Amino acid sequence: MTPRRCLLALSTSLTLALTLAGPALADEIWVTNELDDTISVIDVDTLAVTATYPTGQRPRGVTFSRDFSRLYICASDSNAVQVMDPETGEILHDLPSGADPEQFVISPDDRLLYIANEDDAITTVVDTESRKVVAQIDVGIEPEGMGISPDGKIQITTSETTNMAHWIDTETQQIIANTLVDSRPRHAEFSPDGKELWVSAEVGGTVSIFDVATQAELAKISFALPNIRPEKLQPVGMRFSPDGARVFVALGPADHIAVVDVATRAVTDYILVGRRVWHLAFSPDNTKLFTTNGVSGDVTVIDVASLTPVKTIKVGRFPWGASARPTD
Repeated sequence: MTPRRCLLALSTSLTLALTLAGPALADEIWVTNELDDTISVIDVDTLAVTATYPTGQRPRGVTFSRDFSRLYICASDSNAVQVMDPETGEILHDLPSGADPEQFVISPDDRLLYIANEDDAITTVVDTESRKVVAQIDVGIEPEGMGISPDGKIQITTSETTNMAHWIDTETQQIIANTLVDSRPRHAEFSPDGKELWVSAEVGGTVSIFDVATQAELAKISFALPNIRPEKLQPVGMRFSPDGARVFVALGPADHIAVVDVATRAVTDYILVGRRVWHLAFSPDNTKLFTTNGVSGDVTVIDVASLTPVKTIKVGRFPWGASARPTD
């Protein structure tokens, strides 16, 4: 074979290999659209919506299985937790969730879902493999915020009207402690090392920090912004940075994210985002933070290194929950 034909054959083989390999898959952020009964998929590289899938009625909480092969969606007005195949967007089946599921957390072993049933004042525990309810735990009125410790031994449910964080032993599925927080707790988040629990109080305008070992309150954080009335500073969703050094707090109708230094408990920055920010999700590589902005119907993308917004992405009406999926 002549050198020219060798080069041509090599080029053809390379082209065929690239074609068969297809385009590189980008990481994704999945966002529930509460009023559209849909979920939007955002490409982390292009920062564009690549797909929108129908869901049950009023989707809110959303999380992936630990291996990212299944997506769980709280379809609140359908009274179901739906299980979706993220490769196809197909709803595979519903799990028995109890009435009005709003948020949930999944155990570290990928087996149990802890679901807040707002209308029934219950935490429902569902086995994702058998698809059966294994426990129902009486908690305070209007449960919503859900957290689970990194070791999976403690689950937290917050009750909005009772103004409590309920500490549940996951071995016995029994409440072992109740701690008071400020008015209308909406979210609970454990520190990456499992030593602290942070609980946001929407109407109280604070975040309470507890020692996990003793359930004692360690500190309470308040927020202040020029030209924004105090009653608009309503902390809801929160996320720890992977190194545990900072906490990002969504401030609801204040349209800002607060950045809190964990060591000093001080608010170090505020970042302007869209209207009525609800929840947050880091990109799988932790370089970007995505916020769901309910009233403006969009997602703000924040560069984590510079703490600056870099793009606004339109999604559906009233985006609420967000969860990240690595695709490589």
